[in-house]
Amino acid sequence: MVCRMFRIEAEVDKARRDLLRSRLRDTNTAASPVLAALSGTPGAREAPLHVWALDASGELAGGLVGHTWAAWLHLTYLWVDARHRRAGLGARLLTEAERLAGEGRGCRAARVETWDFQAPEFYRKQGFEVVCVIPDYPPGVTEYTLTKALVPA
Repeated sequence: MVCRMFRIEAEVDKARRDLLRSRLRDTNTAASPVLAALSGTPGAREAPLHVWALDASGELAGGLVGHTWAAWLHLTYLWVDARHRRAGLGARLLTEAERLAGEGRGCRAARVETWDFQAPEFYRKQGFEVVCVIPDYPPGVTEYTLTKALVPA
């Protein structure tokens, strides 16, 4: 039996984080034929996708921040100012992001995580389906993961 000594550290280290990410990506690509086939294609890299709504004075009324990767649109943030809610602006932002992801980037599906007090019903109305529910994350809150198939361009 080989005895190995390791020093364990707990600190934020961006260089190590990037090295770890690179090594994990290489390990995953070697283990998965799907990821191996994706390697080197345009879909292999995350590409930011942002959609903004400005009011008549040029102020931010709402926005959507996400990225595309592996033929998926990943929605990170979708927010509409309280003054402009219930007027369809969130749906317009989402529709435009889906159009850009589908037509310009070949995405076939979208995904989002949201909390019970945020927008699970909004996403359901937009055609998303709940695929995961995590109760008490964070404590007292339920997190939902929803997905939606995008209509091919």
